[in-house]
This record gives sequence, C-alpha cells and structure tokens, in this order.
Amino acid sequence: MNNWKLNLFLLVLALAAPMALYPVFLAKVLCFALFACAFNLLLGFAGLLSFGHAAFLGTGGYVTGYLMMNSGLTPELAILAGTISGGLLGAIFGKLAVKREGIYFAMVTLALAQLVFFIYLQAPFTNGEDGMQGVPRGELFGLIDLSDNFVMYYFVLAIFVLGYWIINRTVHSPFGQILKAIRENEDRAVSLGYNVDQYKLIAFIISAALAALAGSTKTLVFELASLTDVHWHMSGEVILMTLVGGVGTIFGPVLGAGFIITMQNYLSGGEMGNYIHIIMGAVFVVCVLSFRSGIVGQFMKFKRDNFN
Repeated sequence: MNNWKLNLFLLVLALAAPMALYPVFLAKVLCFALFACAFNLLLGFAGLLSFGHAAFLGTGGYVTGYLMMNSGLTPELAILAGTISGGLLGAIFGKLAVKREGIYFAMVTLALAQLVFFIYLQAPFTNGEDGMQGVPRGELFGLIDLSDNFVMYYFVLAIFVLGYWIINRTVHSPFGQILKAIRENEDRAVSLGYNVDQYKLIAFIISAALAALAGSTKTLVFELASLTDVHWHMSGEVILMTLVGGVGTIFGPVLGAGFIITMQNYLSGGEMGNYIHIIMGAVFVVCVLSFRSGIVGQFMKFKRDNFN
C-alpha cells in the first residue's frame, strides 16, 4: 500500500474512531502521539537524545492555561502562544546543549529541564503541586464551542494532522536529509561544509515547539495544567513511546504512544495499577532485547527481507 493510501486510510479511521471509543481518551492519545513525533524528530533523525522534553510539553500547557484563564484569548491564539513559548525555551536549551555530544548533551537537557520544573513548582501562577485547574476550553475562533468532547477531539485531530505533516515534510526536505547525514557521520557533514551546530539548533527548536503544541492542546483537553507534564518522568515516557513504536520512523512514535497510553489507561484502574511502572519497564526491556527497531521498524525490516 502506498504511503498516501495508508495515510488516507488512517485519517478515515481517526475520523470514525469517536463513534467507538471515548473522545477524550482518543484526544489524549493524539496529544502524546504528537509529543512522541516531536521527540523522534530530534532523536530519530538528528541523533540527539534529549532528557528534557517534558519542559516544553509543560511550558506550552502552562502558558496556554494561564492565557485561557486570565486573558480572554480564543483557544487557537492561546495554543499559538504556548507553542511559541516552547520554541523560545527550546532555542535557549538548544543554544546551551547542541555543542555537547552523547551523554553530555542528554545530561545538559535533563539539568535544564529540572531547573524549569523547580521554577514552575515555585511560581505563583502555576499553583504549585495543585496545578492550574478549571482551564476553560473556550470557543474556537469565537464561534465553535469546544466544551463538547466530540468537537474537542476533531480539533485535536486537526492539530495532530498539522504537526504530523510538518514533521513529515521536514524529514523529507533537504534539511531533513542533512540531519540524517549529521546523525550518521557528523565529521563527514562538517567536512562537506555544513554548520552542524546550526542544523542541530534548528531541529531542536522545531521539536520543542511541536512538543509545546502537544502540551498546549493537552491542557485544553483535560482543562488542567500540572507539574506532571514537566516532571522528568514524562521525558522518560516519551523516550519509551518512541522506542516501542520505532525510532527513526515517521509513524512509529504514533503507534508507540497509542500502545503506552492504552496500557496505562486500562491497567492503572485495577489491581495492576500499583505495578504499572514495573510493567512499563518490562515492556522497555523486551523492546530493547527483542526488537530494537521498534514495532514499525521491525515490520519494515521484515517487509524488506521477505517481499523485496
């Protein structure tokens, strides 16, 4: 099946999904799918492992929540402001981190994200551990009431499709090809005359902005912005989603996010709730040991080996 046919089929499936499943749950999956895709742009195509992406998710959520509660902005403008805020924070993080490599890059991003976490913990406008509660969804363009869960879902779907298209277009552009060259052999890219740090910085900013877009949207879905989204656990979860789905694939993080969120949703309510983190750890170990390319990556490898 051609890519465009597969994407069309998946879009039709997404449009029909609220008829069978709870729209808020589906919207949550889409928010985290966009978050995972944004992270994968950095890890899978630029080769940069960030342990601080939760800072951008949370920043987008807090900025959007604050504006919706205090400024009277319409949802699309509040989300745009949250996205821009995440991109600006990403520019600061990137400027400080991209000159580092490997584990040093990861540790710098983690340290900066923890700094952001403690700022939000102490800042008066975030309400600390209580979080921003009762964030209004508002009316899209001043016309469409987002309080209806079905309407909210389709709005989130539209945002996800836009973000997914941006990532797909970026990866398949000349810029994306240079990112892949940097990932495979940075010294060779430098020898060809590319400003490697500049390309890494741009990729970091795009990834951060899209992560903030996911966080802004999630805040409207749940009418809540909390410290959970800024905690380093969230950075770990998005790594798990990406690895399970398939690092370096376009659709893999979407599938990985859907798998992890579904597992959390259906296991956290019962007796298994106390063991959810152990189960997630076991899934991570199985993924690393059995199919290091992730679900989508392993499928693509099987298809190449048997049908080409």
